[in-house]
Parts: sequence; C-alpha cells; structure tokens
Amino acid sequence: MRKLARVGEARAGRLADWNAPEAGPAYPQSPCLRERGQGFLEFFTDNLWGTLPCSWQEALDGLNPPQLATLLLGMPGEGEVASSSTLIVGVCPGSQHQWPGDLCSLLFQLVKKLSDLTGCTQVVDVGSGQGHLSRFMSLGLGLMVKSIEGDQRLVERAQRLDQELLQALQKEEKRNPQVVHTGPRHRPHHVVRWVDPTALCEELLLPVENSPQSEARLLLTGLHACGDLSVALLRHFSCCPEVAALASVGCCYMKLSDPGGYPLSQWVAGLPGRELPYRLREGACHALEEYAERLQKAGPGLRTHCYRAALETVIRRARPELRRPGVQGIPRVHELKIEEYVQRGLQRVGLDPHLPLNLAALRAHQAQENRVVAFFSLALLLAPLVETLILLDRLLYLQEQGFHAELLPIFSPELSPRNLVLVATKRPLGETFSVLETEDS
Repeated sequence: MRKLARVGEARAGRLADWNAPEAGPAYPQSPCLRERGQGFLEFFTDNLWGTLPCSWQEALDGLNPPQLATLLLGMPGEGEVASSSTLIVGVCPGSQHQWPGDLCSLLFQLVKKLSDLTGCTQVVDVGSGQGHLSRFMSLGLGLMVKSIEGDQRLVERAQRLDQELLQALQKEEKRNPQVVHTGPRHRPHHVVRWVDPTALCEELLLPVENSPQSEARLLLTGLHACGDLSVALLRHFSCCPEVAALASVGCCYMKLSDPGGYPLSQWVAGLPGRELPYRLREGACHALEEYAERLQKAGPGLRTHCYRAALETVIRRARPELRRPGVQGIPRVHELKIEEYVQRGLQRVGLDPHLPLNLAALRAHQAQENRVVAFFSLALLLAPLVETLILLDRLLYLQEQGFHAELLPIFSPELSPRNLVLVATKRPLGETFSVLETEDS
C-alpha cells in the first residue's frame, strides 16, 4: 500500500500545503472559475470565454483535446509513455459477486486492520446500498457487521445477494471439500434506517449481538457516503464513546448542507475565501483523471458539452425562468446534428421540440466546441483542490478535538477519483497508521 500512496502522492501531497497559517485564500481567486466552477452550461448564455484573460484565450484557442490533456491535465504527450498503473481493475464475467480487482479489497483490508488494531467488536457500514462492502467484510473477512441503509428496496436486494453468495460458497465447499473455511462466517445484519445528520442515531450504536453495550467497540465506515452522511459519521465518532475508530470515503460534496456540512473545523472556518458555492462542490466530484483520458482519445463524445451549452441558449429564450434543467441522457449524441440534439433536449425538459431554431447561431456555437472543452478543462483543474479543502476540513475537525486522524491515499486516483480514506482513532496506537499503509505480504 505504500507504493499506492506514492502513486497518489502528487494528489495527496497537496494536503501539506494547507498546514501553514499563511496559506492565504482557500483557492485561486480567478473570478470566472471561482464563481462558475463547472458551469459550462452558461458558456454561451453568459459568454464565459470572454471572462478569461485575453492571454489565456490566445493560449487556449485552437488547442485540440489531446493538447489540452497534455498541457492542462498532465497527461503524456505524443510519443511519451504513460506510467504503468499499480492496479488493474477487472470483473470476472458472469459473476455478480466479484469485486473490481484490488480496488475494493484494499479498503476492506484497511478496515480489517483498523478493526484489529483498535479492538473493535463490530463494524457499522452506514449508507450501505446493496451491501457490497458489508457482505465482503462479514462473509469474506469474518467481521461482525451492521449494515444501515434507508432505502428498503436496496436492503431487500442486499439480503438476496447475501443468500445467493452463501449458496454459492456452500456449493463451492461441496465441490472442493479439501478447502475448509476455518474462520467465522457472519451474515451482515441489515437495518432499514435513514440517518439524520443533525441528530444522534441510536440504532447505529446498538450492538448486533446480545452483549452489554458498555462492552461494544464500534468502527464506523462508509464507502462513498453521500453529502451530509459522511459528516454524520464524523459527529457520531466524535461524541459517542463506544465508537473507537472511523474509516470514511466521502462523495457528493454538492449535497453538503450550507451551513452545517462545511466548514466543520475552526481553522478552515477562519480562512479568507473559504466559501464553496454549489458549483465548485459539484465540480469536486468530477473525475479529472478520467476526463483527461477522454481528452487524450479525442472521441466525438466530447461535443456533448458544446451541444448542452447550445441547448441552454434555446431553453432560456423560450422560457427565461427555466435555468439548468436536468436533461435525461440523449443516446449517441455524437451521431446527431446539433439541431437534432436541441430538439430532443427540448422535449426532455417539457418544451415544444418544434420551436423555430436559429440554425446559423447553432452552427456558430458548434464551431466553438474546442473552446467549450478548454473551459471545462480549466474548471476541472479546481476539482482536486476543492476536494482537498473539504477533506482537510474534516481531518482538522477531528484533530482539533484531540483525535488521531489521517488521510490515506490507498489506491491510484485513476481507478477511482475518491481515493482518499479518512481514518481516525480515539487513542494513540503507536505505529497504527504506518501499519495501515504497509504493503500486504
């Protein structure tokens, strides 16, 4: 895992820069990017290209997508060789229980090590969805797991998958009797429950087995816990003595309450320019590395941004109060003429698809496709920085209360943009975190 940390050190290393009190504003103060964030939808309606400095326009104008990938997002240029990825993600065909390579198993092993090091008796997986994380930790690693999810349908699906996996394991043991399962095999204990980020959830703290609650030592975890759900994990860890450890991977930062979900720490609350508008938080969820690969391939799918921005101009002319409506996916955009895309988009937002269109204006918009992609790439550069600020705020929130916390980059961001795990314990354990980062034998 130490190798993996080095793979992600360019991304994770930026955390150190924030520890200096003289760090200054929380992120670059370029008005066009600070306010717009990922707002490429307004590229034409608000003349976003014109908000860039003239020198930027001259430098970016005419660059093709592969050049943008190299110059802005750090991808290797023509003739250069990309560094090999430390992990390969693969899913076994036909197996709905197979995990995507080492990507998830690294997180599972980290939780297992953290549980062992802190003497936890139970893992609580919050926002568990279909129970994939819970299933592996309980049936694969022998941990006692409570799985909490608010959607009844997802819980029912998780229980069916539990049963199917148990049956598959039993059949495998019959076919290969020499393979004996020696460890405990617990089913996850599924609970249907919404966790209120602003209140204490008693269900989250109850032990699965009938043991005195004073003896329970809980490890809270959440894989891609959405918005305020990650904040709820931090608050339960902070105020509940029975919670001994935390392993959290956040997601959906645009769903954070404002105020309430950010900032959490006193240090970040005192930063000038710490405010994160919705669009910046939404942009922090984008996968910069994945988009850089799309630029490098220069596929026709990149024109979707330009088409959607052109559609926004037509929508606002037809109904000025309707801004940034959600447009359900339009298939095979790259095969459509821009007017065909606009007509289908109008229908999806409830407008007349036969509205008269200014074809000359649409063609002029389409001619600026590379400019739209360039502007989106610029805005995307802020994504890792904004995510860093949010995660650093959570880290400092825990450290300000005397807890021991670190952010661990346990796999390459090329495999998942959410590659930083916030790990925390309530008492010093010597080399705990270095042990967690040690490569498995």
